[in-house]
Amino acid sequence: MDDNKTMGFIHCVTRELAPGLPLTRDGGVEWRLLQSSSRMNHLPEDMERALTGSQSSHASLRDVHSINPAQLMARIESYEGRERKGISDVRRTFCLFVTFDLLFVTLLWIIELNVNGGIENTLKREVIHYDYYSSYFDIFLLAVFRFKVLILGYAVCRLRHWWAIALTTAVTSAFLLAKVILSKLFSQGAFGYVLPIISFILAWIETWFLDFKVLPQEAEEENRLLLVQDASERAVLIPAGLSDGQFYSPPESEAGSEEEAEEKQDSEKPLLEL
Repeated sequence: MDDNKTMGFIHCVTRELAPGLPLTRDGGVEWRLLQSSSRMNHLPEDMERALTGSQSSHASLRDVHSINPAQLMARIESYEGRERKGISDVRRTFCLFVTFDLLFVTLLWIIELNVNGGIENTLKREVIHYDYYSSYFDIFLLAVFRFKVLILGYAVCRLRHWWAIALTTAVTSAFLLAKVILSKLFSQGAFGYVLPIISFILAWIETWFLDFKVLPQEAEEENRLLLVQDASERAVLIPAGLSDGQFYSPPESEAGSEEEAEEKQDSEKPLLEL
């Protein structure tokens, strides 16, 4: 008797939910009902994903519109002001270091002239009677060469490539190595060690500073300027009347809550009749 009531209840529920399905006793109807219910369970997940995607797109629109135009204009004006100056702060620092290179080597050379018998006599011996194996005058000229090429390239012409610094560093390194190997500077006291080593170190510091500080930082500033300009253009394209209140998602309701209540009522009727 209980089995008959159970089968009657299942048949009644099946007629209400899926009237087109064939009624069998082997559980086929129940399996199909489970499949249909699992498909219905996926619908709220799909709806939730769609709502999440729409909310993220609305959030991006709000972010673009929420950018303060005054801040954008201030940033653009600051970058344009740097362009009007013609030289960035980090490039100016590099040019100052190149100037320091020349002045420091010149100072060491003048000290060497005074130590070795007075400036006049030593100048005649090292400049007028120049000798590659014993003179420091060529190291001073090497510093002048670096100064002229780097200032002309990176201050006057405002180059944004490393070829000029590569040229000066390569020439300096090759010349100093050859002079240290072939000359007799080491027999002339401490300046035979100091001037070549200082010139070599300064040349490579300039290379490092330009390649790892000046060029990357200027490229980053250009990218920031492009991003700010792009953001300002997007903010202009969005109408000014839009507000955050216009982008909202309604509160999520339980999918199929009313239908489930009706199904429960319809399923209880056959039980009362039985």
